[in-house]
Amino acid sequence: MTINTRMITLEASGKEFQSYFAEPQTGGPGILLLHAWWGLKPFFKQTCDRIAEHGFIAMAPDLFQGRIAHTVDEARELAQGSDDKQTGDTAVAAMNYLMHYPARRGRKIGAIGFSFGAPWALVLAAQDPDRVGAVSLFYGSYDTNFSRIRARIIGHFSDVDEWEPYDQTREVEAKMKAAGLDATFHVYPGRPHWFVEEDRPEYDARAARLAWDRTFEFMKDSLHANVLA
Repeated sequence: MTINTRMITLEASGKEFQSYFAEPQTGGPGILLLHAWWGLKPFFKQTCDRIAEHGFIAMAPDLFQGRIAHTVDEARELAQGSDDKQTGDTAVAAMNYLMHYPARRGRKIGAIGFSFGAPWALVLAAQDPDRVGAVSLFYGSYDTNFSRIRARIIGHFSDVDEWEPYDQTREVEAKMKAAGLDATFHVYPGRPHWFVEEDRPEYDARAARLAWDRTFEFMKDSLHANVLA
């Protein structure tokens, strides 16, 4: 499938930021990608390309205004130094652009969040339940107001993740289901954090392939349904 890619300049809270944008020539449902604490590194741009090749319009806002971490210590510093309001406004501005993009189809969009970005995907789903219809979480979650969310949710987690404790993950899943959400958390036994990121030493090709197969099937089921609704 032929796709078109470009960087788009938007504004949030009086500050400009860049977003990576990838779309199939035929248009399609929209997916917002929220990156991990490394920043908008090449892997996440490549992931947008991959999403577009599956028939979706993909957009990844740069939540750190061009800064990219190459080590865990650098990434921790970026995450801890980020401004929650600026980050939230950046995500919302990108979502607004995607929602109003002429070639996007469907009543709602999907959101994919990685680690640092995963809580923001849930925050958007709670803040704007009429516009977020599907959320995929990669080794990250957040205990937000689940009673406001109407999106379907899929999660990809490990049972030995030092950054996202398994007990905490199960607790969040239980709260989602108690709130009546359609939520399914998949566990990838023994896999480390960042196991789907090909540029990380923790990358596990087999687990990553399974997680992506599940995610694309989930997004197609969730978003193509509201294209036709």
